[in-house]
Amino acid sequence: MKNHTFKLIIPLSLILCIAACNSPKSGNNENAEEKIDEAAQALGEKKYTVYKAPPSPEYADASLKLTAPQTLLDTGDTQFEFEVANYELGAQTADAAERGIANSGKGQHIHFILNNDPYSAHYEPTFTKNLPVGNHVVLAFLSRSYHESVKNGKSHVVQQFTVGSPENPLEFDPNGQHLFYSRPKGTYKGADTEKLMLDFFLVNTSISPDGNKVKATINGETHLITEWAPYYIEGLDKGVVTIELELVDADGNFIPGPFNRVTRKVTLE
Repeated sequence: MKNHTFKLIIPLSLILCIAACNSPKSGNNENAEEKIDEAAQALGEKKYTVYKAPPSPEYADASLKLTAPQTLLDTGDTQFEFEVANYELGAQTADAAERGIANSGKGQHIHFILNNDPYSAHYEPTFTKNLPVGNHVVLAFLSRSYHESVKNGKSHVVQQFTVGSPENPLEFDPNGQHLFYSRPKGTYKGADTEKLMLDFFLVNTSISPDGNKVKATINGETHLITEWAPYYIEGLDKGVVTIELELVDADGNFIPGPFNRVTRKVTLE
C-alpha cells in the first residue's frame, strides 16, 4: 500500500477517551499517552484504510443557482435550468491527472440528486428529468471532474418539488440537519478500483470531533468522520462493496432525517 499522510478517523468512544486523557485533570502526560495507545490497540487492526484526500482546487467563488422550474409541477418531463458562475462545466479539473481516482472524461459537471437516490451527472446547465407524481427533494451541487463536490456555501441548491396531487405529505424539514450521499457510485474497473473516493454533502449541519459526525460503515467496518472533506478508501477486495453513511450526534446517536442513513453498493471489477 502506498504511504500517505493519514487523517485518523476514530470511533466515538476513543474520541471521548482522548479528550479525557488530554484534560488538565489527567495530571500526567505520559499516563495519558499510554491510555490513548491502549485504546487504539483495543480497536484492532482495520482492514480498510480511510484517509482525508489531499487539497483540491477550492473554487471559492463558484456558485450554482436554480432558475427553473417552479416548485409545483405537472407530471412528466421537467426541464431544469441552472445558472453557473465562476465555474466551467465540461473542463477538466486542473489536478485530475494527479489524483489517481476515477475521473470523468467529460469534465466538471453538476451532480443532480433526487430524494437521495444515486446522482446523475450533467455537463450543461439545462437538462430534462422525469419526476413522477409525488413530493420530491432535489440537491444539486457543482462537481469537479473526478466527482468531488465543491463545498463553499454557494455551490449547491436544495429545493422541494410537488408533482401532481400526491396523497402523502412531504416529510422533509428544509431547516433540519441533512446528509446526502454522493460517492462512491457504480462500477469501478482496473486502476480505478485501487482507491475510491468517499464524498457526501451536508446541509444545515457541520461535523467535528466534539460535535456531529458521519459514521461510515464499509463492508461492516466502522469509521467515524469528523471533518467535512472527501476521503479515500484503500484496501478493498474486488467484488461488491457495501457502504452505509449515517449522520450521528456527539454521543453517537442517529440524527433523524429522511436521508441521514443511506446504504449503497458499488462493484469493483
